[in-house]
Amino acid sequence: MPSHLFAERSAQPPGRDTVDSLISQTRRLRGDVDAVRRDAIVDEDDPQVRWQRALCDLAVHQLDDLGTHLGQLKDGLPPFEQGSEAPDDAPPPETGSLLSRVGTAEWNLLNDQVRWSDELQQIFGRPAESGPMSLDELPSMVFAEDQGLLTSMVTDCLIDGKPIDGEFRIVRSDGRVRTLHMTGEPVLDADGCTASMWAVLRDVSELRRTQRAVRESRDTLARKQHVDRTERRIATELQEAVLPSWRDSGEGPVSLDTAGHCLAAADSALIGANWFDAVELPDGGVVLSVGDITGSGVTTTSTMAMLLGALRGMALAGVRPGALLGHLNQLLDASAQPALGSALCCHFDPATRTLQWAQAGSPAPLLFRDGTGRVLTPPAGMLLGATSGAKYEQAEARLRSGDLLVFHTDGLTRGADAREGSRADRFFALASRFTVARAAQDCVRSIVEEFGESEPGDDACVMAARVR
Repeated sequence: MPSHLFAERSAQPPGRDTVDSLISQTRRLRGDVDAVRRDAIVDEDDPQVRWQRALCDLAVHQLDDLGTHLGQLKDGLPPFEQGSEAPDDAPPPETGSLLSRVGTAEWNLLNDQVRWSDELQQIFGRPAESGPMSLDELPSMVFAEDQGLLTSMVTDCLIDGKPIDGEFRIVRSDGRVRTLHMTGEPVLDADGCTASMWAVLRDVSELRRTQRAVRESRDTLARKQHVDRTERRIATELQEAVLPSWRDSGEGPVSLDTAGHCLAAADSALIGANWFDAVELPDGGVVLSVGDITGSGVTTTSTMAMLLGALRGMALAGVRPGALLGHLNQLLDASAQPALGSALCCHFDPATRTLQWAQAGSPAPLLFRDGTGRVLTPPAGMLLGATSGAKYEQAEARLRSGDLLVFHTDGLTRGADAREGSRADRFFALASRFTVARAAQDCVRSIVEEFGESEPGDDACVMAARVR
């Protein structure tokens, strides 16, 4: 570090053109970062947004500091370092400016003379008439926890000739706490003994505050992501536990070849509560259902598990689709959240190959026959939110051997055209593949390949059932 008492260590300053170029680049970069910070969406409830904004604040402060240092480098050593006092008519640094956050000091051990720059007086909050502080007086303003560190740095510098590089906190006379970064070196006399100590003190309070904000927001974001991953894992395991066991084996009711799959949205932090199910009744009939509950996470998935258990129980008790949907709606009506988002319940009679179904906010079943597909005409039923216990209207269709039914929750086609025909176009494009598929599993696999690549905006479930 250069010193007027140790001139042979001074370095040749860089050319003004080079410094001017660096200053211009820094200003442009600072403007770009500040624009990013201004354009950032302010959402104090989102840990990721808080972390991103804290990073921008930190970058702006560091670029401000860099610009100030480059400006000082361009102007050369300030008057204090050149061995002369600042002129009386020199304008004081602007209040709160970065220039006022850097000051210099020199403590002469031979004559006990102490010299502080005006900037350092301002950093410590001391009026000019109070004069600079000696090395013995300095700890009186330093945090008790940091006094030992300051004493150690000064002692090592004066006795062992080690450079100073450390931080400590001070309490100004106005009660404000500031964090200072101090760098310094001993100045040696002709005999190699320490004659004085020269130091630069920089107020890094704001910089450290923004760094803490980055760390804290990053830690908050990391904790939230960990909680989200844990909840998603538990919700996924719970969903896997309650969905039909035949979904991976291709087995299922005797009269239907069934398969199903749940697709998770790529941008979803938590898994939703979608289900598909097929329950074989004692008389050989089959009750099939798909649906979803609003919300996401473990609580919602637990509610879905309870709801699916109730659905299976009512199906085994012989409750038909229209009444079954009414009971499901009533089951969730007592609580504000979660609520039944959509549901489709079907009853298949293998003796007559008749399909009866009722739906609430859910897409109608798709029927594929002879290489083509169509949407089954939905019943003129009530919408969700109807009177608790109400019976939904039912629709009916006669099926043939080899017919393929496809059921899915609305998350799979959300964002598509609201008309049922347009929603089903992507399914209809798979009709030829369904025709040559050997099993319902192959049909579901084709659907997952088609829709899985599109990254749906919501979790969804799909089920295929072919009449044996």
